[in-house]
Amino acid sequence: MKYLTRTVWVLSFISLLTDVASEMLYPVMPIYLQSIGFSILLIGVLEGVAEATAGLSKGYFGKMSDHVGKRVPFVRLGYVFSAISKPMMAVMIQPLWIFLARTVDRLGKGIRTGARDALLSDEATPATKGRVFGFHRSMDTLGAVIGPAVALVYLYFYPGQYRTMFVLAFIPGVLAIGLSFFLKDKQRPPQSAAKRVSFFSFLRYWRESPVAYRKLVAGLLVFTLCNSSDVFLLLKVKQAGLGDTETIGVYIFYNLVYALAAFPVGVLADRMGMKNIFVVGLLLFVLVYSGMTVSGSWYWYGGLFLLYALYAAATEGVSKAWISNITDSSETATAIGTYTAFQSICIMLASSLTGWLWFQFGADMAFGVSAAIALVVAIYFVLIINSPVVVESNHR
Repeated sequence: MKYLTRTVWVLSFISLLTDVASEMLYPVMPIYLQSIGFSILLIGVLEGVAEATAGLSKGYFGKMSDHVGKRVPFVRLGYVFSAISKPMMAVMIQPLWIFLARTVDRLGKGIRTGARDALLSDEATPATKGRVFGFHRSMDTLGAVIGPAVALVYLYFYPGQYRTMFVLAFIPGVLAIGLSFFLKDKQRPPQSAAKRVSFFSFLRYWRESPVAYRKLVAGLLVFTLCNSSDVFLLLKVKQAGLGDTETIGVYIFYNLVYALAAFPVGVLADRMGMKNIFVVGLLLFVLVYSGMTVSGSWYWYGGLFLLYALYAAATEGVSKAWISNITDSSETATAIGTYTAFQSICIMLASSLTGWLWFQFGADMAFGVSAAIALVVAIYFVLIINSPVVVESNHR
């Protein structure tokens, strides 16, 4: 498998370690936030603001990475920010401090995302983009299996002691930073040095981008408006009567299936077409969110999270591979950064809207609205979006 180069392996292991740190905390985050006084609505606002911060920074730093012709410094700095945010959550429990800690974490993701995905894209050909991005997602999600498993063991011996977990999560974050020193930038000419990059300069790319890019991203963004934080899925499971152990167990199961499926689904996307696989993923999302309106046992929710894992494998890596195939490599970080910038703003709106719908009308209404919007988006992709036509690179 020549397409799995050293850079792909290093980036994948860095993502694995970072996800171990993040996912140790993710399944207990809503429980911890509620234990220190956060309401459902405030949790939604917190997740939304954090994602919006990440989003705007993704656009800016993606554009900066293309502008200076470098990837690695942005990748490394992003992982540093994410690592230091973990122990910050344990220092104080005041709402403003929690908001700051979550924002630092998401800012780190914003700094590194465009540059990291551009590095991955540079290591692949158009015929192997699905495989490369799928393998990275698989390794990334393997960390999301290990992290909650560590949390499960820890909480078994130290039930309710959440704050210490935030300190322990700093360890794999530091290891990820160390691995980033094995990455090397490829030689690429910087863009015009005289041209200053403003914070919102990535918005210009939207106006100048190919029509195929705008049509694709428009559909992705409308879908994002109904795809709120997974925190709400975990809260639904928790409110259905499952304990901390069962809730984390369901989440580990989801990530294990996702990790196992992401790479083979990426191979399928290369062979069968990214559009076809992506539409199947959207339909799985509709099934899952519709199913969340029905009360059930541990097995019911386990089945829904199985389908949810397959949805994630069919959409997350595939969408970025699709974008990188229809844009020039000299603008890959900008293209993905611009998409993820708008995406994070939509996630802010989605999480806030879901929190409000849940607060006002209950969980069934929140999940039902999301399923209906996703179905409309699936129809849009079938009828409007053409299969991707690969754009030739100027720098290969």
